[in-house]
Amino acid sequence: MKKLKLLLVLPNYRWVEGDASTLWQIIPYNLCLLAAMVRDVCEVSILDAYIADMTQDEVREAIAQRAPDVLGVTVMMDQFAPSGHAVAAMTKDVLPETVVLMGGVYMTVNPQIAMRDTNIDYGCIGEGEYVMRALMQHFTDGSPLPEKGIIYRKGDSMVDTGRSDFIEDLSALPFPAYDLIDYPAYANSADRHSVDSPRLFPYGRIFSSRGCPVNCVFCQVKSIQGSKFRPREAEDVLNEIAWLKETYGIRSLTFDDDNFFTSRKRAKAILEGMIERDLVMPWVSIATAVFRLDEEMIKLMRRSGCQYICIAIESGTRRVVREIVGKPIDFDHAKNITRLAQKEGIFVSANFIIGFPTETWEEIRETIRFAEEMDPDYMKLFHAIPLRNTRLWELCEEHGLFKKGFDQGELRWSAGQIETDEFMSNDLTVLRAYEWDRINFGRTDKRERIASQMRVSMEELDEIRKKTRANAHRQIALQLARESRQ
Repeated sequence: MKKLKLLLVLPNYRWVEGDASTLWQIIPYNLCLLAAMVRDVCEVSILDAYIADMTQDEVREAIAQRAPDVLGVTVMMDQFAPSGHAVAAMTKDVLPETVVLMGGVYMTVNPQIAMRDTNIDYGCIGEGEYVMRALMQHFTDGSPLPEKGIIYRKGDSMVDTGRSDFIEDLSALPFPAYDLIDYPAYANSADRHSVDSPRLFPYGRIFSSRGCPVNCVFCQVKSIQGSKFRPREAEDVLNEIAWLKETYGIRSLTFDDDNFFTSRKRAKAILEGMIERDLVMPWVSIATAVFRLDEEMIKLMRRSGCQYICIAIESGTRRVVREIVGKPIDFDHAKNITRLAQKEGIFVSANFIIGFPTETWEEIRETIRFAEEMDPDYMKLFHAIPLRNTRLWELCEEHGLFKKGFDQGELRWSAGQIETDEFMSNDLTVLRAYEWDRINFGRTDKRERIASQMRVSMEELDEIRKKTRANAHRQIALQLARESRQ
């Protein structure tokens, strides 16, 4: 009996996004994990249009040539949604009988909006590993549809079964099917010069947990992965690292968790296991909860190979961080951890966000002053971005704080969407660019450390700075042009 053919597609987000600062080339872990879940019940392949920078015509041709019975397309976030819908449309154009599925964060948080597109037959809401397997079995042998986790049309009505149950035993999932992609193409390069880039190539990415018990006002994780911390077992994580080292020769790691350190016991078991199993290699933690760290953990992190952490402080004022953001940050502790990590030779990056509802201009300036006083090796400064299914979105709706034109679909990660009596989005765009430049590059020693971390020359670093400042002015010009058309 001929196996059902499934094609999993990552769109080229460049079709709809021209700002390189909001684009990432990442190993398609999610698609490879889905493929590993279904490869025994169907013939599965993966098409990553982003890494290949494929045009829409090239993707259309590739879909026609592969002629899948079922096509699954993933969309990371709202901003990239049109690219996913473009894949659905071209699939139905060249292969009208092909079943089109859509999943990812965009579908999970906007199922009713996404399913307005009649080119999409099924939407996957929530964690899709077991949902995808059940769907493939349904299409193969008529097994029942999954009871949860899908939305689809039935006649003239829409059937919405709600989001899938959260997967409790993450260690029961297989390792991703990286053999279905050109893994070295991902593992041997980074698509941008960034302080949190892998330290050595080839590298691997590790997702060791899901869910977050911290309810930050701006974060969608609660609606996507739930508020319960669900860790993989330490041994399972260590086995994956060993597998990546033996199979693909990885020489460094990126831990992609928001909550790697939530369970102190498990974090220690993983780091100590790396030391005991000869898995020590340079690693970076790109989302580190500073309130989970202490001196003992910092020293163990360094012994196991840690070279970089990014800690999220969010605001430099106690009122904003506690009453608005909702994160348990102790400023003195954060400064102390920064010093301890730097002393151990770990490069420390710190995230700050400005432009929250009720935040005053003086509080914004206080955040800038605290970032300077804290003196991390590198400071990132972001706009507060309202995303659906977050308390920040609700606050903006309740108080009418979305900037002019927002309801025309202007959700952009690179530009502010909130305006109050205290600030306009363009104010923050200018402030971000110039304070980022002043704090990070005001001293020669910091410029040298950052250039080394980014693997660029001092001349190349100066060009990055110039482009960042120029981009701020471009964003303002685009915003003014949009406003003049409204």
